[in-house]
Amino acid sequence: MLSFTEENYLKTIFSLIENNKGTASTNEIAIKIKTKAPTVTDMLKRLSTKKLIIYKPYQGVHFTDEGLSVALNLVRKHRIWETFLVKKLGFGWGEVHEIAEELEHVKSEELINKLDEFLGFPKFDPHGDPIPDSAGRLEFHKDVTIANLGLNHFGLIVGLKDTSSDFLNYLVKSGLTLGQSVGVKDINDFDGSIDIIIGSTSPLTVSNEVAKNIFIKKLSR
Repeated sequence: MLSFTEENYLKTIFSLIENNKGTASTNEIAIKIKTKAPTVTDMLKRLSTKKLIIYKPYQGVHFTDEGLSVALNLVRKHRIWETFLVKKLGFGWGEVHEIAEELEHVKSEELINKLDEFLGFPKFDPHGDPIPDSAGRLEFHKDVTIANLGLNHFGLIVGLKDTSSDFLNYLVKSGLTLGQSVGVKDINDFDGSIDIIIGSTSPLTVSNEVAKNIFIKKLSR
């Protein structure tokens, strides 16, 4: 049986691989978990011994088939719990991550499958992240980001790359929430910042970094 810490490392590695399209480095893991690189290295060696990951210094981390299966199951539980907390208990999307971090360690597969059925088998969580099904399959976003939406185009916010609490709080304050319509009014050559229109409100300027982290379902007028 894996410890909570080992499970959290596997989920963190999955998150990085999901965003980086294939690998995760020791430094990236350390930053995300908020610990030191030597501590991460010790854990990676332990997970490698348990045949959950393939780890070679300076070459990044990859999952074994068994490790990927465990990570997908943890991600499935986490994202289903987040969906339940938002849709059925009325939590805000910036409030649910830490609660789901605790609930994801519940071992009952029957419980999470019943919860999935109760929610109508959602494919994405409240942040727009894909939810693996009971067989470990998941559907990735095929949508563009605000950064590459294009001048004078618009669409609906359908997901996020960055789901950190600081970023979520920024989005809530700015009115950038799931389902909100967004249009690109101007792109600033100097720094890549983008002037956007949110719904029918006054224009808002967002940095290129913000724009790269918000998925948009492009619509035609």
